[in-house]
Amino acid sequence: MRAEDNRKITETGPGTPGGNWMRLYWQPVALSEELETERPVVPVRVLGEDLVLFRNDAGHLGLIDRRCAHRGADLSLGRLEDGGLRCYFHGWLFGPGGSCLDTPAEPDDSPLRAKVKIGSYPVTERNGIVWAYMGKGTLPRLPALDCFVAPEEYTFAFKGYLDCNWLQALEVGIDPAHASYLHRFEEDEDPGDGYGKQFRGASLGTDLPMTKILREYGRPEILNARTEYGQRIVALRKLDRDGLDGSSTHVRITHQVFPHGITIPLSATMTITQWHVPIDDVSCYWYAMFTSLDEPVDKETMRAQRLEGITLPDYKPLRNRANNYRFDFQEQRTQTYTGLGKDINVHDQMAVEGQGYIYDRSREHLSRSDRAIVTYRRMALKAIDTVADGGDPETLLTDSADVESRGPIPLDGIGPTGEWEAYWARSIAELRKASPWASELHAALATGPAGVPGSAVEPDRSQLPDAYDRT
Repeated sequence: MRAEDNRKITETGPGTPGGNWMRLYWQPVALSEELETERPVVPVRVLGEDLVLFRNDAGHLGLIDRRCAHRGADLSLGRLEDGGLRCYFHGWLFGPGGSCLDTPAEPDDSPLRAKVKIGSYPVTERNGIVWAYMGKGTLPRLPALDCFVAPEEYTFAFKGYLDCNWLQALEVGIDPAHASYLHRFEEDEDPGDGYGKQFRGASLGTDLPMTKILREYGRPEILNARTEYGQRIVALRKLDRDGLDGSSTHVRITHQVFPHGITIPLSATMTITQWHVPIDDVSCYWYAMFTSLDEPVDKETMRAQRLEGITLPDYKPLRNRANNYRFDFQEQRTQTYTGLGKDINVHDQMAVEGQGYIYDRSREHLSRSDRAIVTYRRMALKAIDTVADGGDPETLLTDSADVESRGPIPLDGIGPTGEWEAYWARSIAELRKASPWASELHAALATGPAGVPGSAVEPDRSQLPDAYDRT
């Protein structure tokens, strides 16, 4: 990748081409649980901007500039009272929309407060995450993804910190081959004990552990196709070892959702939709929404599992650069490929942080397994250029009321070799038909699978002299 393209796609601060593009999408800025305190005020840094999120006594959310318009005091430490945040320096009060409501040190008849307003962004709350729209123009709707339209009890939200650029975090999620190595376990556990744990259960329609499939089939066939929301990624592993005759294939279908999201299967009936949101150019948060098709999510178990590896209130991992991720050489020899324990979030963390704060992609040597990454970069660079020229990217989802759900619908299952498209369509239709909440969302079957048989497969451009040539 050209150095100038690498800068264009990784820099997202105010006024940058990448930042202007990314601001056309809703961004997750906090978990709802962060506001479930006696003082619901949270400092937020997102896309290189310092903001403060709060819920006032009427229950209204506000996302405003962190610095007071008077002399720059930190409003995240201000007084939450009288419908807004009051600066501790001179008592200026700011409401959820950024308007100055009071300047108590000024004369009673002073017109000053009517002239003062600080920056603010619209926010909305959905299924455990607070979202902000930081772009210009007409406020778009949140797209009708499954994770937004599912009943609250069928979802769970969490987040985690990564000490590197957002693009590195995203790209590990659209790389199907890495799971056979980075997430390899030398011993299989009972899939029945895999609730809430990625790659630890069994694939749909079988009791074959996912850990065994990943370990023994490390050369998947990878196909990807462009969709209206990003791309669909297919990894096929034909099962022809240990007495299996190759008539069945493990089918794993995931999706890349613009600008920085992925949708992947956690189990046969639960999906993860995860966004990789820039804090600034050298750090990011992943926000994950877990959505269950068949039964309410056990939120206490899911949260307890994830709290084992992070610190609050910043959601930073206990394993990190400073302690060498608590690497265990003996474990690496006998139990896991990484020597970092069984939490795959830690595996991903080490892999992407190990690339540095902003990876220099002019030095990389791409391979066949990177085809979805190449497609994403081409699409993103084109979208950034389109926005810079005053246009709208093709991957904006502007849902209307008649679109009740777009999925996108992933899959982890085993079907007949050579028939993955038909198997996928049949399986997701059956899963949704049996769902208490998704059975009537017919649009998801038309738009979520991005479909449905016949989508043109992207060519493998990884070995071209210029994989990102947009002419």
